[in-house]
Amino acid sequence: MALDEGSMEHEAEDETTALHRASTEEDVGEVDEPRTFLAEQAEQAQNFTLRGLSVGLAIGVIICFSNTYFGLQTGWISGMTMPASLIGFAFFKSISKHLDYPFTPVENVLVQTVAGAVGTMPLGCGFVGVIPALNYLLKPEENGPMQLSATKLILWSLGICFFGVVCAVPLRKQLIIREQLKFPSGTATALIISVLHGGGDDAKIARHECGLETARRRSVNILRSRSRSQDMLRRSSSISGIPRDAAGIFQAVPSISDGVAGPDEQGLAQGQKGDWKSKIRLLVVAFGISAIYTLSSYFIPQIHDLPIFGLPLANDWLWTLNPSPAYVGQGIIMGPATTLHMLLGAIVGWGMLSPLAKWKGWTSGPVDDWQSGSKGWILWVSLAIMLADSIISLGWLVLRSLTTHGPQWYGKARENVRNGNVWGMLGFQHPQGGSYTALASSEHPTAHHLRSRSVSQSKRKVEKDDIPGVDAPPAHLVPNHVVLILLAVSIAFCVLAIRIVFGALVPYYAIFLAIVLALLLSIMGVRAQGETDLNPVSGISKLTQLFFALVIPSSNPNAVTINLLAGAISESGALQAGDMMQDLKTGHLLGASPRAQFYGQMIGSAVGAIVSAGVYNLYTSVYEVPGGLFEVPTGYVWIFTARLVTGKGLPHMAWQWALGAGVIFAVMTALRIKGQGRWWQAWVPGGIAVAVGMYNTPSFTLARTIGGLVSWYWRWYRKREDTPVIILASGLILGEGLVSILNLLLASMKVPHL
Repeated sequence: MALDEGSMEHEAEDETTALHRASTEEDVGEVDEPRTFLAEQAEQAQNFTLRGLSVGLAIGVIICFSNTYFGLQTGWISGMTMPASLIGFAFFKSISKHLDYPFTPVENVLVQTVAGAVGTMPLGCGFVGVIPALNYLLKPEENGPMQLSATKLILWSLGICFFGVVCAVPLRKQLIIREQLKFPSGTATALIISVLHGGGDDAKIARHECGLETARRRSVNILRSRSRSQDMLRRSSSISGIPRDAAGIFQAVPSISDGVAGPDEQGLAQGQKGDWKSKIRLLVVAFGISAIYTLSSYFIPQIHDLPIFGLPLANDWLWTLNPSPAYVGQGIIMGPATTLHMLLGAIVGWGMLSPLAKWKGWTSGPVDDWQSGSKGWILWVSLAIMLADSIISLGWLVLRSLTTHGPQWYGKARENVRNGNVWGMLGFQHPQGGSYTALASSEHPTAHHLRSRSVSQSKRKVEKDDIPGVDAPPAHLVPNHVVLILLAVSIAFCVLAIRIVFGALVPYYAIFLAIVLALLLSIMGVRAQGETDLNPVSGISKLTQLFFALVIPSSNPNAVTINLLAGAISESGALQAGDMMQDLKTGHLLGASPRAQFYGQMIGSAVGAIVSAGVYNLYTSVYEVPGGLFEVPTGYVWIFTARLVTGKGLPHMAWQWALGAGVIFAVMTALRIKGQGRWWQAWVPGGIAVAVGMYNTPSFTLARTIGGLVSWYWRWYRKREDTPVIILASGLILGEGLVSILNLLLASMKVPHL
């Protein structure tokens, strides 16, 4: 009989050490449970399938049409990951009898990842802002307008759609595994998928196997074994982004989080069992209502602008209502605070500043003229508000990151330099060291680490970084060398593509500098998205434009064009990185293979780049742009910002009012930062929301405000779970977005209006 090598040491241990070792052994079992779950889920063949990829691409194309349609109207797009997972589930559920193998949660993760990658390309490739500005708004003295062929548009899109996805991969380890940021939309999507697949009669995965509660229970038990500090237990209650208190999560998903994270293990599963049919039914009904309205609006275009405040206000000052169900749906998703702030912007801009500019003679043209009317005059004020909000918000984010994580980063950097760890200095995990121990290992690394500690060390307060991150097996992570190669290739391809499309107009150093700046700002944007669910891509692009105004002299005849393209590159990088991280959060909570998600995102981005270029060409060849249905307000925002920061002339009295508005909203943004988590923060106007309300005509803002009030009534007054209204909103948006394709065909055939 073999002698137990640890028996003599065990006899010599005092009571404290014995208790500590006993708790450690318990921890190993608790840690192994989520590790086993992640390993089993990642090994499923359904992580990457041709059918899942195909369905994701099909859904993504629908979302791409929808986002192009709404983006050209108001600049607003949505990733639609939750409805994508719901549609994917409904499709596979309807053909389940004909499937060779079941449709599982990890395959649904692939579907929504690919769909989101395709659907966001109209914004990521600049087809709702920068490209219309280049095509239609550049003046001859600015070397415009530029007419880009379909081939060049596709090459441009492919050039800027990859590097942001690749740069997100190294951030996953720090933000999702170690810091465990919430990424609320990603978490909400994971919960929806978990509910859908846990409720069907033929579901293969029970609710407790979704891994959400397992990961939190594992972390809490580790903390209990190493420290009895109640303060630390409270801090760990939101491990894996599933807070016990719904107040900690983005307002769009509080009730979902409550349902999963509450003490009743069976509450959500039983309450939602068999409920997927009602969700699909609600989605279809909302889709139908919106589709009927959209088709009717083609034959009766007058319903786009209802003069609800009377004809004088409608004709003279553009105060009308667009009763589009899709814009009501957008308001539901935005929530009451954002939409009311937008309404405030509309009141100040269109109800006060526009009449004032006209009355004082600061503008000479019609109100709805972007160049000489008050519509263009108030845009300068809204730009100042956006710039002030962006500078203060991102400046605070950088400062807080440096003060919070700076000492830790500096310490790790010094250690990597001393050890000659090149991988660590680049932000990657060392390929040989690894933090994941194979399931077959006889001893967990945490146990060995804890046993080597002295008793006095074990009594110290536990920090968050001491919690061992539970990750997928190394075989299912994207290898470091693949990330480095793809990052280098994607950057080189971006530089080459832009150079081919725009020639000598944009020097090589400017392109490379824009990419570097995009990578740095993407880190800040991804962190903000992980904490607040808001990726400040608009602010990032405006800061890039401001930076390039300092780099490229205004005397350069191509200054405006370079400024626009630099901002577009940074916006694309930040958007793609943020979307990738949201999807990786969803996948982590459900155990999907990160490598499969990454390749799915890359494929979706490539297809989305090509499709979005084609869709943009379709809409601009059939409809008048800008004008009529598609005013491309964000195109004007881009071109006006470029002219502002490059020192071009402003309308009379515009700079004085813009400066005053900028100062006011710099203070407002600082107050919102200070008031985070406090009841009064929602009452302080947000700069971006107010600015959007200013540069969009009131017809869109009023419809969104109605949606925001519907959201308030359902969520806060009725205190009901918000899943139904999110699905309702998604159906309303998708209905108009999809049927707009039919309207496009009718317009191309010149079918007359009534």
